[in-house]
Amino acid sequence: MNIQQNKANAIAFYKMAYEGNPTKAVELYVGDQYIQHNPMVCDGPQAFIDYFDRMQREFPVKSIEFVRSVAEGDLVSLHTHQVWPDDDQYITMDFFRFNENGKIVEHWDSIQQIPKTATNNNTMY
Repeated sequence: MNIQQNKANAIAFYKMAYEGNPTKAVELYVGDQYIQHNPMVCDGPQAFIDYFDRMQREFPVKSIEFVRSVAEGDLVSLHTHQVWPDDDQYITMDFFRFNENGKIVEHWDSIQQIPKTATNNNTMY
């Protein structure tokens, strides 16, 4: 198992899907099985494609910054800063499990909106 390659592939997969090409992202980076733990998305590669196609139609202008990535064993974690229309900003923490062939087969995430004000000057990323 190549941890560094899994990190690079997790970032490439997420970026490609987020920027509007989830079909290619799935073809390149996802295994035959795709278990989804986000309650807003069904299991399976096609459900992932459908969700990100809808996000691209509804929100074509958005950005993502990969703040950090951490890998251990068959897991890769990504910490991102996302900016959506009307300066609506989010922090996400995504976990991807890779199979023995280096393909993504499972996903978990946690998403938190960045508030307009904070009691400290630290970023959430």
